Amino acid sequence: MKAYVFPGQGAQYVGMGKDLYEKFPEAKQMFEKANDILGFRITDMMFGGTDEDLRQTKVTQPAIFLHSVIMAAMLGDKFTPEMVAGHSLGEFSALVAAKALSFEDGLRLVSKRAHAMQKACEMSPSTMAAIIGISDEKVEEILKTVDDVVVAANFNCPGQLVISGTIGGVTKACELIKAAGARRAMPLNVGGAFHSPLMEPARADLSVAIEQTNFYRPLCPVYQNASSKPATEPAVIKENLNKQLTAPVLWSQSVTNMVNDGATTFFELGPGTVLQGLIRKIAQTAEIGEVLF
Repeated sequence: MKAYVFPGQGAQYVGMGKDLYEKFPEAKQMFEKANDILGFRITDMMFGGTDEDLRQTKVTQPAIFLHSVIMAAMLGDKFTPEMVAGHSLGEFSALVAAKALSFEDGLRLVSKRAHAMQKACEMSPSTMAAIIGISDEKVEEILKTVDDVVVAANFNCPGQLVISGTIGGVTKACELIKAAGARRAMPLNVGGAFHSPLMEPARADLSVAIEQTNFYRPLCPVYQNASSKPATEPAVIKENLNKQLTAPVLWSQSVTNMVNDGATTFFELGPGTVLQGLIRKIAQTAEIGEVLF
């Protein structure tokens, strides 16, 4: 069975999507429609901006979303997913590609999400750190001993977990985790504590927009971050999406569930190949498919 996966923040690079814009008239139309919806020419930043331009949350998130969903759209009849999933922001790309959301509504929600997250970051200085080479269970055990906000945020693959919280909480947790034998506990260059309770103001903001948006039954099951389980009912999809900003990204669990439910080949749509690397570590038997237009 074919599974399509969509990357999240961090996969961006200057020049992303330019080949699609130049090769496909339909892609050019979608990019230009996005410029109109966003109120600025995001294509200028994507195709010829600077790394700094693309690091702005209000640019990064829509840019990755656009690259991903336009890739899916340009595959046309070749896009035949039997299941989809996206990592964090990528979940919105997955929902649009699977027709649970319109392109326009998906982009508006992603833009709203980016602005809400930026605002939450400014309200509460916070950070994240990547933990490598120690079990998830041990990390979670240690986090419970820290007297500050710090939680497991991204279960990326066995032996790779991201934690999220206040600067003090993450710093203390990293010290304890390193002392417990982790190979690395490395602070990330991010603007805030994504997928933690500190994102509650952003979640509340985004929730209003989600409730006002039309969702539909997708072409295939969508394995969502907050549950790691397949969803097809619009009400369930909205409920899981509402939880996403403050809940952990259960990526490792989602991929495992997809394989258990019959996924044999994974195709990554969007910038980069980060998810391919994670999938290889989660499910050694799975094949990585090549995307051909």
